Amino acid sequence: MSAPQITQQDPNRYAVEGELIIATVPTLLQAMIDRLPPNGSEAHIDLAGVTRTDSAGLALMVEWLRQARARDIHMQFHNLPTQLRDIARISDLLPIIPLA
Repeated sequence: MSAPQITQQDPNRYAVEGELIIATVPTLLQAMIDRLPPNGSEAHIDLAGVTRTDSAGLALMVEWLRQARARDIHMQFHNLPTQLRDIARISDLLPIIPLA
């Protein structure tokens, strides 16, 4: 298992690397919440570095969105991996995921 990490590239841009699976989601959830930009701003999440994911990865994205919306932060996801896109499509959640 590759250890996941979130790297803040600038105040509103983040790169996620590693696995988004049930074992890593709790750590990644809190890591993003701790790094969210100020209320009323934007957050761009680049998922190009995600190596593996499952439905927990999709649940993580939905929770990040929920947390961002509660703070009036517009969140967008970039480079959604095919595996995650397929899970979102099958779950009928793809329409609610703001993709860049």
